Amino acid sequence: MSGFFDTKIEFLKGMGPQRAALINKELNIFTYGELLQHYPFRYEDRTRFFKIRELSADLENVQIIAKIMKVELIGAGGKRRLVAHVADETGEMEMTWFKGIQWVQKKLPPGATYIFFGKPALFGRRWSIAHPEMEPLSQASEKRNNFQPVYSTTEKLRARFLDSRGISKIMEQLVQVCYPQIQETLPGEILHQYQLIGKKEAIRQIHFPTQPDLLHRARKRLKFEEFFYLQLRLLKMKVARTEKFRGQVLANTELLTDFYQNHIPFELTNAQKRVIREAYHDLKSGKQMNRLIQGDVGSGKTMVAFICTLIAIGSGAQACLMAPTEILANQHYEGLKEFADSMGLKIALLTGSTKKAQRKIIHEELLSGDLKILIGTHALLEDVVQFQNLGLSIVDEQHRFGVAQRAKLWAKNEDFLPHVLVMTATPIPRTLAMTLYGDLDVSVIDELPAGRKPIQTVHRYDKDRLKVFGFINQEIKKGRQVYIVYPLIEDSETMDLKSLMDGYESIARAFPQYPLSIVHGSMKADAKDYEMQRFVKGETKIMVATTVIEVGVNVPNASVMVIENAERFGLSQLHQLRGRVGRGAEQSYCILMSKYELSKDSRVRLETMVRTNDGFEIADVDLRLRGPGDLMGTQQSGVTDLLIADLSKDAPILTLARDAAQQLLAQDPDLSLPENAPVLRQVKLQKKSAVNWSRIS
Repeated sequence: MSGFFDTKIEFLKGMGPQRAALINKELNIFTYGELLQHYPFRYEDRTRFFKIRELSADLENVQIIAKIMKVELIGAGGKRRLVAHVADETGEMEMTWFKGIQWVQKKLPPGATYIFFGKPALFGRRWSIAHPEMEPLSQASEKRNNFQPVYSTTEKLRARFLDSRGISKIMEQLVQVCYPQIQETLPGEILHQYQLIGKKEAIRQIHFPTQPDLLHRARKRLKFEEFFYLQLRLLKMKVARTEKFRGQVLANTELLTDFYQNHIPFELTNAQKRVIREAYHDLKSGKQMNRLIQGDVGSGKTMVAFICTLIAIGSGAQACLMAPTEILANQHYEGLKEFADSMGLKIALLTGSTKKAQRKIIHEELLSGDLKILIGTHALLEDVVQFQNLGLSIVDEQHRFGVAQRAKLWAKNEDFLPHVLVMTATPIPRTLAMTLYGDLDVSVIDELPAGRKPIQTVHRYDKDRLKVFGFINQEIKKGRQVYIVYPLIEDSETMDLKSLMDGYESIARAFPQYPLSIVHGSMKADAKDYEMQRFVKGETKIMVATTVIEVGVNVPNASVMVIENAERFGLSQLHQLRGRVGRGAEQSYCILMSKYELSKDSRVRLETMVRTNDGFEIADVDLRLRGPGDLMGTQQSGVTDLLIADLSKDAPILTLARDAAQQLLAQDPDLSLPENAPVLRQVKLQKKSAVNWSRIS
């Protein structure tokens, strides 16, 4: 079967090598199978024919049956146009062409009756349609299929008469030729349970629907299938991983109990407790843990991670925590050191700045097993860093690390693969998490610690700047500190620096009485650290920065975040930046500054930020606006190459497809039952190159 669908499109009747070569180049489509999956992106309802008298300006495209009265060329040179005067029994109108005049002129014999299709516009007192679609009226054309598919095409294809209509004609041929060859790809049981139509019928209806209901069912069927095979692949990886990779049994909770009874400074939230239980279940199972912890900024992920390290250490293993920047690694170290010290556990920090003598001690104590917790940056991945028994690897903000880098952590224990805990403060919509991390177990910390006040967010325009400065002044007088962030536009470092420097100067003029810090990407690491530390210690009151402060800096005394040109930031970035404040018990504020003219998407982003503090709601809006590929910043295989399903709109179908895949694998993990033969065949046909992400997260 696959051989037939690999046939080159030039062999399709009416195609020919030249048109095929153009489609190859413009649409990246080479075979019958690829062309068959070039689905329409919308449909035009051609069930109704309008009379000329019924036309109005608010109508989209209309169909009219009219007789050609006369055809004339008007104007000269570049302003020449071809006008056909047409009429029906209710009135007269014009059809106008500015391009392809000679070709169209031959097709317009006066006296002939045509079906014209296009958007009507009023010129003076007469209706006109520019460049209408047209075909001679016949019994067949009047009764034909009422839902016309609209295919995406390009300027070059249009110039060769391969507009949507031209592609549609080719599709009619293709569907006819392919129909007998299309095989069912889902088991009968699944078709019945989820009330799905067959594959053959779905393909026919998606291209040439006979009624709205069947089109709806065809779309549902093809989306379900796409999600089903994506989830099946991820779930098979997960099963393979849990069966193949044993994990150390880490079940001793004595240290944990001691911590709970004598050292913990505050009550954990219910969400934190739930996630710790989920992780403990993995750690003691004898199978390798691969768990993603999602939680908003300030939800207490680091405390959960520390408690997991206590279980590991209590069971005779060591733990490491890897962060993407020195500032973040330092912060984790400072935050956890007091707990580790109070419990008599040795903890160390390893970054690019660690001195040689200090490194030597760290390496020795890791090997002897005296050093229980190592926190650091990429420096942890170096070959010289060897543990006596690494039991738990924690990775913070995992999207900042390449897959190959994370894989290096796996090699740090020869007897067992270390358990992996991945933390992210970037909320990922559930649909995307199920797809990107379908092979990881996902835990969510969805409540903030007691006593935290939600951050108040407002949107202000440039004209409100003096009021905003007044507000900043009041807050600093109360003893608070302020961040003012400028956008970073990657392709123009110089422009960034200029807008940052201009901003810095205007703030220095507005607040001559306060010391300022400035931080940007072009500064050397030690200069950046020095400025950050001044702000952390409270020596400076205002920090002017580009987005380098997006991840991790913890200054509980900072209560105001001003984001300049907020319209130029993505939603997740705005949310991350807002999370820099609100870390103390005081009321915190986020002020989004923008110019007055905003695009529709920018307005939606800013309104969303003002409306909600819920990271998952924000992530859902972000997914709707940007689509899944951009959201991750990495094109992960299988996620963004969906042909018809859409992660931002089809969550209910994704959930059904995942349930179906889970059920199927629970009953028949090897796909060996005869009724699952179509699934096994399809799995073998799917690309062999899919990367096993679960192996390397």
